[in-house]
Amino acid sequence: MKDSACIAFLQWALPQLHMRWPGFRKVYGQVHSRLNHRLRELQLDDLDAYREYLARHTDEWPVLDQMCRITISRFYRDKRVFRMIGEVVLPMLAESTMTRGEDEIRCWSAGCAAGEEAYSLALVWHWFVSAQYPGIELKIIATDTDPHMLQRAQSACYPWSSVKALPEAWRDQSFDRQANEFCLQPRYRDNIFYMQQDIRQIMPEATFHMIFCRNLAFTYFEPPLQHKILADLARHLGPGGVLLIGVHETLPDEGRGFERRFPRLPIFRKSNSEKLNDT
Repeated sequence: MKDSACIAFLQWALPQLHMRWPGFRKVYGQVHSRLNHRLRELQLDDLDAYREYLARHTDEWPVLDQMCRITISRFYRDKRVFRMIGEVVLPMLAESTMTRGEDEIRCWSAGCAAGEEAYSLALVWHWFVSAQYPGIELKIIATDTDPHMLQRAQSACYPWSSVKALPEAWRDQSFDRQANEFCLQPRYRDNIFYMQQDIRQIMPEATFHMIFCRNLAFTYFEPPLQHKILADLARHLGPGGVLLIGVHETLPDEGRGFERRFPRLPIFRKSNSEKLNDT
């Protein structure tokens, strides 16, 4: 299959899945490979034949939808973001938690892939914050549509390419080497709970202090769906809640209802709440 044929197909198919081509422009190779595999499975000659197949078999559309899930991820992705979380955001949330007389910070990683983001947050909490707030626990719910990714997340074993961005001390002291993989030690996994969910249809039944929705809704979904997702995320954030998106993403409608507190960092807080320290 030529790239041009794949691009033309995606430009036709993605709007019917409420997704947009610009988000896939640099990463469509993953979808390209899956489409090739699917054509072989169905014994179809090309994507024109697959279009006809989709027209005759409406139950194939969910299969195509799943093939369009991009699963690129790694630990400590966007270091400046995670350092700001560790140095400012989590301590601020911990102080607010203590003031309310509570003992846990609730976080949600939406589109968690193989767990790299959720585990990165757990490591940041351990190495930056936990010693200062021994009476507070960080609890993380991580959701994804792909059961295979969730199985990988629960195994918590990764190749070098996934963990190479972590500080060396974190790798040496938080992971065990097993053959060619780095396996995260159980103590960093205790308060992370994985769920198979599609953010377009359902969200966890909880209110969170911090939500990660990075490189998902605001990259791949069409604008009307982005608006809906943002409104739903806002409803799942408690007072003073923090929302994190990808470094190359923007919030729809100029992020109405949220305030961006750090220049050039995609960290937002619900409006009409106490402000983060900008320094």
